[in-house]
Amino acid sequence: MAYAIVNRFRGGSKDQYEAAVARVHPPGGLPEGQTIHAAGEAGGEWVVLAVWDSKADWERFRDETLLPTLRDTEGTFEAPPEMTEFEVHNLQFGR
Repeated sequence: MAYAIVNRFRGGSKDQYEAAVARVHPPGGLPEGQTIHAAGEAGGEWVVLAVWDSKADWERFRDETLLPTLRDTEGTFEAPPEMTEFEVHNLQFGR
């Protein structure tokens, strides 16, 4: 079942986001198991939405790549994100 994550970085900026993505995503693509990635500024926060193939894929990426990388925050976000996680009930694509 698909699994979604919403990360909210208070006071985050586009430059910090770009630096973080450069460190945690493979060149030119998404991490294995991630199918959707969207990000933008909202109300003084930088918000990142990711949809994963499964909760296990998310947890592997979170534990092995994301959190260890964000602990060394030089040039990226100043603090870990506030995370909201949920199993996806309905996932549709338009156009």
